[in-house]
Amino acid sequence: MSTSDTTDLAAPFEVRPSDSPRPDAERESLLATPKFGTVFTDHMARVTWTEGLGWHDRRVEKYGPLQLDPATAVLHYAQEIFEGMKAYRHDDGSVWTFRPWANAERLQRSARRLALPELSTEDFLGSVTALVRTDVDWVPSGEETSLYLRPFMYASEAFLGVRPSLEAEYLVIASPVGSYFAGGVQPVSIWVSQDYARAAAGGTGAAKCGGNYAASLLPQQEAYARGCEQVCFLDAATGTLIEELGGMNVFVVHADGSVSTPRLTGSILEGVTRSSILQLLTEDGREVTERDIPLTELLAGLRDGSVAEVFACGTAAVVTPIGRLAGTDFDETVGDGHAGPVMQSIRTRLTDIQYGRTADTHGWMHRLV
Repeated sequence: MSTSDTTDLAAPFEVRPSDSPRPDAERESLLATPKFGTVFTDHMARVTWTEGLGWHDRRVEKYGPLQLDPATAVLHYAQEIFEGMKAYRHDDGSVWTFRPWANAERLQRSARRLALPELSTEDFLGSVTALVRTDVDWVPSGEETSLYLRPFMYASEAFLGVRPSLEAEYLVIASPVGSYFAGGVQPVSIWVSQDYARAAAGGTGAAKCGGNYAASLLPQQEAYARGCEQVCFLDAATGTLIEELGGMNVFVVHADGSVSTPRLTGSILEGVTRSSILQLLTEDGREVTERDIPLTELLAGLRDGSVAEVFACGTAAVVTPIGRLAGTDFDETVGDGHAGPVMQSIRTRLTDIQYGRTADTHGWMHRLV
């Protein structure tokens, strides 16, 4: 789709300026050392939905607390969804985002699965554009920095009953961020959870909803206790197949240069970064397969050297090397424990496109400002 003209998309959003924006000096201080998801900009975009009226009251308003009735449906039935994306400042001062229409379409798929109203792609792009234009001074320009955007939707009707909500709120908030992991782009250790499942066939695994992430928190705590930064889940049916991390997709690079990634089964989130990497790897002439990857096969490959690299990807961390894979009865180093050349090449190519350091031959970038 063509998204070059964003003026009309943002126009329906009435900007209601904050009466207490951060002073310039305070904002600049916060932008100097941004931490992931801890500081937020002065405004948020918002649209309201009600049964019979549809989406209305498109606006950008002061960032602030939400007032919820104790009976608000989302608090009791977890009917909510969200997205994650970034705005990047290029050297000429312009601000861009990466494949936002893919996020819009995934939000629509998530809405269908959670019985929430679908937001049009035009409103999705318009909300992001209107917010970033309003808070453009919050977009950082340092190395590995960006403005993280969090669109989300929740059931807002005050009603205790197990049925889809007749009211919903959609918002976009923004946070200036640096590297997702405190240590920057360094190999991470992964704990393979053999006691807990993230999602099952027919469930909500393919939707980006909070319940999936809530289910990952206890095994994530287990990973921390075992000295690992992230947890990897196996399939719920057999407990034998690699699926995904708590918030990232997984890739396996073989010694012969081919690459594998778990196929989309309905319990794995279809990542925008994942699909982009698949395309870049294919263009490199590599054999790329989406298939079931048994844990036993992966461990055997690490031991005999037929697996050269393992890496993870997602919007927040972009591409991250995995240096260690551990579980209750195994503890294997990936390759030599350092970031591999395939992972490094893909990460560089992807971030060069996102930050405007190389030509966007795929039409992936979308200008906001």
